[in-house]
Amino acid sequence: MFLMRFDMRAPGCEGAELAQLYEEAVKMSVWGEGRGCMSVVLSEHHASEDGYLPAPLLLASAIAANTQTMPIQIAALLLPLYDPVRVAEDMTILDILARGRVSYVLGLGYRPEEYDLFGVPMKGRGRRMEQWVETIRRAWSGESFEFEGRHVQITPRPFSPSGPMLMMGGNTERAAKRAARLGVGFLSEGGKPELEAVYLEACREEGRDPEVVIVPPSGTVTCAFVATDPDQAWQELGPHMLHDARMYADWAVHGPSAVSHTKATTVDELRAERGAYRVFTPQEAADYIGRNGILVMHPLCGGTPIDAAWKSLQLLESEGLPILP
Repeated sequence: MFLMRFDMRAPGCEGAELAQLYEEAVKMSVWGEGRGCMSVVLSEHHASEDGYLPAPLLLASAIAANTQTMPIQIAALLLPLYDPVRVAEDMTILDILARGRVSYVLGLGYRPEEYDLFGVPMKGRGRRMEQWVETIRRAWSGESFEFEGRHVQITPRPFSPSGPMLMMGGNTERAAKRAARLGVGFLSEGGKPELEAVYLEACREEGRDPEVVIVPPSGTVTCAFVATDPDQAWQELGPHMLHDARMYADWAVHGPSAVSHTKATTVDELRAERGAYRVFTPQEAADYIGRNGILVMHPLCGGTPIDAAWKSLQLLESEGLPILP
């Protein structure tokens, strides 16, 4: 019915205020667990001036420790930036703590600043992605093997028999084919329906059964709020949504555009697009869920004030969900 996404962008937020923002993300996850939230999604980026979440496994651990059944997805984990043995261990312990509730969408990343931060070359990151996936899987198996001159055997084994669920993220044919080659699902940033056929055909060529494939259509809402008075809500929330939209638009010069991409430079332009960033009335939210199956809430988008974020979520619960068709 709905999911919640957190990337923890909060320009100018620090100290106790930032600590509270992270605490509220955990509280919202607990709230969502008993109210039909299908999943909490955590994103990762680095070297962002507005504090974008750089360590999603840590926040996932906090959410897992405070919930019992809530699925948690990290989308995307920028795998080539990690040491594969180290991250295999971290993913294992999180899998144990969460009893198999955490899944991953793996991303290459597209911002040079992130690769520079870790001293990792961008060139060859696709090759490293495939090598890292295979290395992580071998590590999860418990077998003893050599990796780049190192003896590897990690313990304990993951809670999930084959390790946490993996998908490949991307918005190109190359990403879809890589997912098929690795035998994982594929999640596109959306807007390119042909990628599903590319993935399915690549699976057939690899002799593999396809896994989950998700390609959101153009017009998919990726940042929703609910309000009884959308005009007032846009005045309060619009600047935060515009910050989020403009940051992604600026980054998009380095990578393929996603379904949420916008050319808007003002709040009025962002609202007029009626695109990925929306404020719905409760009835409109229920109608959207009825048509599309799921609504993506982004309650703390761009440093949205905590009270306003809770107001939107609670309105969805009290007036939106009860009137679902």
